Amino acid sequence: MEKSILEFQKNGIPSLEKIIINFFEDPTKIAEFVGDVRDNVLQLGLNIIKEQFEAIDEALCNSGRRKKNWEVVKHDEKTLTTSIGDLTFEKTLFRNKKTGEYRYLVDEMLGIDKHERMTEDAEAKMYKEAEQTSYRKAGEEMSILSGMSKQTVMNKLHSLQFPRYKHEGPKKDVKNLYIDADEDHIALQYLNEKGDIEEDKYANIPGKLVYVYEGVEPEAPKSDRYRLIDPHYFSGIYEGKDNELLWDEVWEYIDSKYDIDKIEHIYLNSDGGNWIKGGSRKIQGIERVLDEFHISEYLTSMTTHLWDSKEDAKEMLRNVIRKGNKTDFRDLCKRIYDAAEEDDDGARKRVEDGQRYILNNWTPAKTRLQRRSGVVGSSTEGHVSHVLASRMSSRPMGWSKIGADKMAKLRAYSWNNGDMLDLVRYQKEALPKAAGAEEYLTPKELNVFINTSGKDPNRYTERLQVSLPFQAMKKIRIIDNFW
Repeated sequence: MEKSILEFQKNGIPSLEKIIINFFEDPTKIAEFVGDVRDNVLQLGLNIIKEQFEAIDEALCNSGRRKKNWEVVKHDEKTLTTSIGDLTFEKTLFRNKKTGEYRYLVDEMLGIDKHERMTEDAEAKMYKEAEQTSYRKAGEEMSILSGMSKQTVMNKLHSLQFPRYKHEGPKKDVKNLYIDADEDHIALQYLNEKGDIEEDKYANIPGKLVYVYEGVEPEAPKSDRYRLIDPHYFSGIYEGKDNELLWDEVWEYIDSKYDIDKIEHIYLNSDGGNWIKGGSRKIQGIERVLDEFHISEYLTSMTTHLWDSKEDAKEMLRNVIRKGNKTDFRDLCKRIYDAAEEDDDGARKRVEDGQRYILNNWTPAKTRLQRRSGVVGSSTEGHVSHVLASRMSSRPMGWSKIGADKMAKLRAYSWNNGDMLDLVRYQKEALPKAAGAEEYLTPKELNVFINTSGKDPNRYTERLQVSLPFQAMKKIRIIDNFW
């Protein structure tokens, strides 16, 4: 830290003294005081980081191992955005004596890609903010003293890859397992490139959400609010045959975490959409249960025209679904259909639509209304709202398909308590080492170089102490301002 301390002694301390003097001239300006001190101290931090990066580069230049295979070509500068500000440091370009390959060896030591513009901490902070608010805000908040454009944030998000779940430890034994599935309708700004959707045509795409859990429990003793037990979320834009990939992920998770032979029932709560039915075919032994919200929605729509009798009619429909058969249900639907005015085509169509929906999901609807032991209520509407809609569709915004897919996956990753720093590091494949560079500098050699290149680390302590004249002047100013 030699250079950093000397730089702070030369410029940082005088700057802090000036900041403190200005504060005591007007102690009401606390915000300005805090901000100025913060920026001054953060600059010291950036200088310390810069010095350590350059120390590694210097150690490479002095390494005997390096000299056998690599020769110095030139010195360049690289700027990285960190979570505290922009960092510019000097690095050396080397040339391999045997292969002629050029490489910045310090990049390899630090695990930095040659095209990288930000450090891991800044990138993790960027994803955390983007998942919650917007690309613009993420670019602003990723670094205290600097930032990135919203275009850069979007580009980084579009390239994200997400890890598959890996269960550690013995598999869990559960009697019942639950899968809830639903979708959010996300507005599209463009499909693959800007301008490929007509301006007067409203287009959206379904963001699919699936989550697996072990049941529900009260949030606290005597609480009327419930929470899911050990939920795990899956989300994204899965179109066509890609829908199978979603259910493959769900099955891999279940098979990895649970002892399949011990599970007696796997209940799938949903609205009966075709992409969800595909999941029931993909996962063996699954039992579909229709979402009660959608049952109620259709039954209400079917009976609206009955006015004062509509509640009785809805209950009769429920009883037929619960205890009767399809023939009984069709007979009751015909009576409700005939009760509509002859010219009320809207009412009759609603009855037909509701009848078709229930009959297409007859067994799942019956399972739901029979309240069989082990069947729990679906929470898909609330979870779609919290996991997807709150970020992606509740506000007026448009997405590209790839942006919607990546953001949906990022939201699911966050809801699974995924660590953003782990996600950043997952993106980095091992940087290929240049030929002949396998042992240009060992960690032990680096430590020896760093520890022997300086002197007593306490030699700057006295220089950092504030002078007595300044302390006295500060007290005088306080007294003068007070009186």
